[in-house]
Amino acid sequence: MNYQLDEIDKKILDFLVENTRMPFTEIAKQMDVSAGTIHVRVKKMEDAGIILGSSLNIDYGKLDYHFTAFIGILLTKSNRTQEVLKELSTIPNVIEASVISGKYNIFCKVKAKNTDDAKRIIYQIDDIQDVMRTESMISMEEYLSDKNRLINAISV
Repeated sequence: MNYQLDEIDKKILDFLVENTRMPFTEIAKQMDVSAGTIHVRVKKMEDAGIILGSSLNIDYGKLDYHFTAFIGILLTKSNRTQEVLKELSTIPNVIEASVISGKYNIFCKVKAKNTDDAKRIIYQIDDIQDVMRTESMISMEEYLSDKNRLINAISV
């Protein structure tokens, strides 16, 4: 479905990006339109695949997960990528995984409590069938993490 955003859609997205839990009635009041209009527009954007749901931003540090690593995964066979991704999805500490080009087949982001916990997770990844090797990069500081920041730059 090819859906073109207009000014009203963009404004609705701005509100939802700022606060995914904002009630449609509140958005409608601030935009001076009916709540039904907001509901219909959001439904159309969901149907078009523009809005994929809503999510929470979790501060894992406050839950005692202070260690972040990025893991490059090299496979023995590229045709095993989907199977390895399925195995990675069973490890809760793997919070992002991407199929990439270049040196690795898969690149993922891992959250752990400490270095011992990270080592356990990395060994778990190493044990997946057809993982030839991994390379770990430790995050010293997360400077920018905002999956919604691009929408603010998109003009209608």
